[in-house]
Amino acid sequence: MDQQHFSEITSFLEDRLRPLFDPENGSDHGFGTDDTSRALRALRGAVASAAAVKGICEQRATADVELRRVIDQTLAHNWDQLVGLARHWEDHPDFRPLFKRGSWDFEPEPAAASEG
Repeated sequence: MDQQHFSEITSFLEDRLRPLFDPENGSDHGFGTDDTSRALRALRGAVASAAAVKGICEQRATADVELRRVIDQTLAHNWDQLVGLARHWEDHPDFRPLFKRGSWDFEPEPAAASEG
């Protein structure tokens, strides 16, 4: 998995969440202190947090073996979180088969495979 995979799944999730916060749609959710608003903010925060891997992906190419293993674990964990969220919209027309792939479904990166 790479930065492009993360960008695609994040865009998909943000497109599902953004309308829930849009006051033009008559929504006040996300901005109040009610449980629904809190849940929406938590979900949006979880997506943003799991999607924040750009610097990590960039560091991987030059990392030593030990750091690369940590980076790979971080990327796998974050990817699996995003997949778990995206699967709630499996019936959406924009849902892609990629969004069902667990981190273990990706081929190991060449640098990681050769140093195993």
